[in-house]
Amino acid sequence: MKQRSFSVRWCWSCVLLLVFPSFLLAAEGSASSEKSSPTVLGTIGMITDVVQQIGGEHLSVTGLIGAGVDPHLYKATRSDIVKLRRADLVFYNGLLLEGKLTDALIRVASSGKRVVAVTEEIDPSFLLQPEEFGGHADPHVWMDPTAWAKGTHVIARTLSELDPPHAESYQQRHAEYLKRLEALDQYAERVLHTVPEPSRVLVTAHDAFGYLGKRYGYQVLGIQGISTESEAGVQDIERLVSVLVERKIRAVFVESTVSQRNVRALIEGAAAQGHTVVVGGELFSDAMGKPGTYEGSYIGMIDHNVTTIASALGGTAPKRGLNGKLSRISLSS
Repeated sequence: MKQRSFSVRWCWSCVLLLVFPSFLLAAEGSASSEKSSPTVLGTIGMITDVVQQIGGEHLSVTGLIGAGVDPHLYKATRSDIVKLRRADLVFYNGLLLEGKLTDALIRVASSGKRVVAVTEEIDPSFLLQPEEFGGHADPHVWMDPTAWAKGTHVIARTLSELDPPHAESYQQRHAEYLKRLEALDQYAERVLHTVPEPSRVLVTAHDAFGYLGKRYGYQVLGIQGISTESEAGVQDIERLVSVLVERKIRAVFVESTVSQRNVRALIEGAAAQGHTVVVGGELFSDAMGKPGTYEGSYIGMIDHNVTTIASALGGTAPKRGLNGKLSRISLSS
């Protein structure tokens, strides 16, 4: 009996020894399969969304800076460093937008990782270079869909180089996305031009809408400068109040990533001079809307902005925007 019992135990041990390595191999194979899709990381939501649109099911796409977060001030966390190191490819905006992330991006690039600026193909002559930015270009190029389209070319080309077997799919999806960007640009031009020309003045919390103004013929005035690190002084507020009163501007705009304090000061200053100004709505400047919403996509973000601006400044625009998908258009004061 004892011998038989030993034999049974020995046989079970044999089974475990035979099966366990197979189990490990299966697990490793499963993990390998899960990692077979290239991992691509985008610093800001506008980049991450485009990578997802072009990459489709062939990529594992991760974003770094979330909705409502200011990229000018964002510092990399330990988990961010891990994400950057694990990614096969990193896309960033460039033009000093991710100022405090620069050191982390340099370290990742120096390790041999491919780190690509989506703005690298934009002609320098196109870029706005405000005096206050010390000779550097305004980084908010996504505010002009025709300029952002150039960034999508960089993304599509780089993905094709990273993953040649799916290059044809990336190019096809990119071509389809370009058509959507063209429709967005045409819509923006149409609705923004319904605003009477004297009222085409866009006053916002910080100067992130210069390329939108350049593309569609709007004067853009930000209380703060290009970067949210700059501070607005009393003279800046007084200067803008004078513009609001003299031009009879009816609305100013807050931003999803910037404090409303300075915008409220403008409204109070205009009221003290007998001119009523309201908050025309919240605009998305340095970040998109919440994940899973239409405004949480690049196209939805711009659709929201131009529809909100046109409606608040006396123009006409469909309440639900270009694609009938807008979930909120805030015109409350």
